[in-house]
Amino acid sequence: MIDFSNGSVFKLSPAAVGDLGPMVAPLLIPGEQLVSCFKAVRDFVVFTDKRLIAVNVQGMTGRKRDFTSLPYKKIQAFSVETAGTFDLDAELDLWFSGLGKVRLEFKGTSDIRQLGQMIASYVL
Repeated sequence: MIDFSNGSVFKLSPAAVGDLGPMVAPLLIPGEQLVSCFKAVRDFVVFTDKRLIAVNVQGMTGRKRDFTSLPYKKIQAFSVETAGTFDLDAELDLWFSGLGKVRLEFKGTSDIRQLGQMIASYVL
């Protein structure tokens, strides 16, 4: 499982659903839709209408991957921090029942408010 306490693992930038979707498609249940994708250097995060899927690419070749599925129904609270003038990174903190806090860091170009609104629509 990904070490979510190490936020520096995730400096995520927006990515095309068409680029990352096929890599997680075998994990999706019937009717589950991809909403948005974000990519770091090798790792990436996919938001669906039911869960967040974090993918940790491992090994020198990158063929080995660890998929962590975090369903929205297990979120107890969440926090959105937008980018500022000097702090150019935005952050999304999610508290999951039985797992604890998950922090995802996004580059300033990401629309973190829209992401927070999407999470709210599935959690509330």
